[in-house]
Order: sequence, then structure tokens, then C-alpha cells
Amino acid sequence: MRGAKSAKWVAGAIVVALSATACGGSDSGDTDAKEKGKPAGYVSIDVGEPQKPLIPADTNETLGSYVIQSLFTQLLDFDAKGQIVYTNAESIETTDSKTWTVKLKKGWKFHNGEAVTSESYINAWNWYANVKNKQQNAFWFEDIKGYEDVHPAKGEPKADKMSGLKAVDDTTFTIELSKPVPYFEYKLGYTTWAPLPKKFYDDPKAFGLKPVGNGPYIFEKWDRKKLIQVKANPDYLGPNKAQNKGVLFKNYATVEAAYQDLLSGNLDMIRQIGPKDLPKYKQDLGDRAIDQEYAAIQSLVPTFYSKTFKDIDPKVLQGLSMAIDRETITKTVLNGTRTPATSFTPLGVQGNQKLDTDVFTFDAAKAKKLVTEGGGVPGNKIWIQYNADGGHKEWVTAVCESIRNATGVECLPDAKPDFQTDLEARDNKQVKSFYRGGWVADYPVNANFMRELYGTTAEANNGKFSDKEVDAAFKKGDNAKSLEESVKLYQEAEKLLLEKMPAIPLWQYRINGGHSEAVDNVKVDFHGDLDVPGVTVKK
Repeated sequence: MRGAKSAKWVAGAIVVALSATACGGSDSGDTDAKEKGKPAGYVSIDVGEPQKPLIPADTNETLGSYVIQSLFTQLLDFDAKGQIVYTNAESIETTDSKTWTVKLKKGWKFHNGEAVTSESYINAWNWYANVKNKQQNAFWFEDIKGYEDVHPAKGEPKADKMSGLKAVDDTTFTIELSKPVPYFEYKLGYTTWAPLPKKFYDDPKAFGLKPVGNGPYIFEKWDRKKLIQVKANPDYLGPNKAQNKGVLFKNYATVEAAYQDLLSGNLDMIRQIGPKDLPKYKQDLGDRAIDQEYAAIQSLVPTFYSKTFKDIDPKVLQGLSMAIDRETITKTVLNGTRTPATSFTPLGVQGNQKLDTDVFTFDAAKAKKLVTEGGGVPGNKIWIQYNADGGHKEWVTAVCESIRNATGVECLPDAKPDFQTDLEARDNKQVKSFYRGGWVADYPVNANFMRELYGTTAEANNGKFSDKEVDAAFKKGDNAKSLEESVKLYQEAEKLLLEKMPAIPLWQYRINGGHSEAVDNVKVDFHGDLDVPGVTVKK
């Protein structure tokens, strides 16, 4: 998902140039020891402008998701090892993987005092799924019986409620799926499943600008393209209760500017160090530096609607993949901070496997041969779209040079000014050939890196890949009798992806960030997000 704790699109950089030694300049001009404009006891983190208003099912990118997960809490979450932790749920049980019974913890309330009940979830999910409401993550509800009635492939919905959702009482409800899905409980850990208060339905658009959730923080203000401010919820009952008084999600034009603010005491946490500072950030920050692998993978995603890749032979994509010298780029341009991909899934998810293939191994001669055998690239030119505010320029340039040198195919970086512009180009089918796809786990199962990205109906399938054989393989995994069997069937489906090439995996992500001297207890969660509620302010 582009998305968080969601499969979500990752905005941040993963790069450092070998020759980079100079520091980026700050655009704030504020060098006071105390951060100006920050209330006492609050913490700050660099998180840019969300793509859309703050509605859980319409957010599938990392920037908006950071804020969403501070304001809303769904039924469950995951610990640092990817194990399920119940949050708003007391229990979630099934005997057949088809009908699931959810019991809620009592006493939970939305920030306006309204009780969180079974109907809070059922009504929200029905609204999210309804095709009329045009939610990006509507497809996440397609397993539920009656989804096709509220979200038909064409035409008006036949109903406004999914028949598979039924309230037993205020704190108990059942979810009946159209078919068994062994890993369905894991999917409930994505924030798109968050409940909504009655207030939402009065004016969804206005709500998205001033959301009322049930999470560890309460919304305070949103200064567009500057910051979003939230305060700790004193009545929160979840395990991730805020250990600080509030959060400032601050927007920066560049990661370099954010890093300078971190060094000058005007920012508490930075999610990703940029190209110019990554070689020396550990020396600058000492034990305040963060360097940790997490469940996310970087890839190049072809747009199969484009002139470049429409009806392309997969051999061409296999050849372009083999033209990328992952080992050299990760060791030099990425300064050893990334691990070359050996599959379509990252480490840390169930079913991750090292595929028996040379498609991810650099071989210039074979690369050129495959591209030629596949009929070549139309116009002999490709573009790689990326967001310039995320620090991706250096590695995209290196990848293009590797492809050009190995195959003779002209490769050009296509920079968009920010992540929002990048995402809009993807959503509006305006990508010339490739876009930079960084995907972080919504839930720790291999299916999340296949079905949610390459299934024909998946909203995050911005490349518009569609293959009946692949869809059938995914369906087989979804309808397995157990989680273990489902994982194995998706491993088989992953081998099929090698033949079809819906994307070119590049490398495993790491978070290379840090924090200021003003805060403690800065940790990274399963999704690679900084665990903001657990951060404490030094006295």
C-alpha cells in the first residue's frame, strides 16, 4: 500500500552519492536550541504533505499514513517482529477462515466522546467499499460477502451495505467472506479498516480536513504544506498510548533541509537521511543514528498502458532487469545501505524466498540478448519517474546509466517536484514508462506484495498489469485451507511473476534516519515507521 501500517507507497529516499561530502543548507534559518512554535512536551518529525484529505480508506502513501495512524486505531496492529497485537479488538476468531467473529474492547471512544461500537466499523467499511465514494483502498474490502453489490465493476451499486457484515451487539460483530481467506486477520492490521464516528457522514470532505478518530492523538490543526499538529489523547485505551504531549508533522522541501533542522535542534526526528548527508550522519549523530532493515522493497514498475510497454514481451523487462548492476549500485551509490533483491518480497514477511533465477543478476550480454529477442523497446527509449523531494536522483541516474551501457536503450530520469505530483501522475495514467515503486508491508505475509500490487483489481496496481493466469494463482492462494498453505501457494505465484514481470525488484529497504538530543526512546516499527507515540521528551 502505498502504503501504515499499510502497504503503502514509500516517499523517502534510499540513496547516497559516493562523492557527496557537503551538507545541505537549511531553509528555516532557525538555530535556537528550542524549536520555535512547538508546544512544551511535543515532538516533531519530518512528514510531508499528505496526497489527500485524512480519511483512512483514501490514504495509501506514507506521508498521509503517518498522520492517519496517529489519529485512528484499527482492530489490531503488529509488533516489531510482525506478530499480531490486538488494539481495539479483544479477540478475532474463526473456525473456517470464512466467517470471523470480532469482539471489541469495551470503553473505547472517539475523540468527540462517541462510543466505538460494532456499527462504527460496519458503517465505515460499507462506506469505504461503496463505489460512489471513490476510495483508493475500496478493493481491500472485496473479500467480504456482498462487496460486488456495493462496488460493481460497472454501473450503480445494487445496495449500500455488504451482506457479510452483521452486528451481534454493541461490541460483537461478524464478517462473512465470499470465500475463505486464511490470512484475512492479518489484513485487518491496515489502517484502512479504522472505524468512523457518526460525525463523518455529515460532511466527509470537511471531516478529512479536521478528522475525529479513536487513536492515540487528537487532531489540532493543518497548515497546508507546512505542518500538521496533533495532541495526545488522555483517554486512549490502546497499548500504544502517547508518551509525549503531541506531535508536529513538519513538511520540508528537501531531506537535506530537514537534516539541518535536526542538527540545529529544530526537528526531533528524521525518517530518512538524504544523499548529501548519509555518508556522515552516523558520525554526526552517534548513538542517535538509526540504521535498520524493514519489510519494504524498491522496484521499477512498468506502465503497461504506455507506448513504451503496451503489449511488451516480458523478455524485454527481464533483459532490462539484468541490465541493472544492483551489487555495484547498492555498494557505491547507496553506500552499502541496501541489499539487492532476490525476489518480489522483502525479508520480514512470511513466505519470503530467494527465487532460483538470474533475472536479478547483472549480465550485460544476456540483458542485451533478451531485449533483442523480445523485440526491443519501442523508440529505444525509457524513462524512470521519481519524486525529487525524496532524494532518489542519484540512484535513478545510476540505474539509467547501467541500462544504457548494457543494452544501448536510452534511459532518462523523469523527476516530479514532490511525492504528491508523482502519485497524481501514476493515478492519472500519465507515467511515460517506469515509475519508482517503493512498497512497505501492510501485513507480514507475502500475498501483500503480490495481490495488492499486481492483481487486476488492486488499486495500487498503477502500472495496470493484468494477467488472468496470475489472478488465478492469487485466487488459489486466497482460497487455501490454512495460512501455511496460502503462503506456499503465493510462493508458487511469485515464480509465475518471474515469467510475466509486472515489476523489476531492485533492493530491500532500510531506514537510515535519526533523532535529536531532545528526545529518547525512538524506535522503528515493523513497517519501517518511527514509533512516534513511544517517543519521550528529555527533561
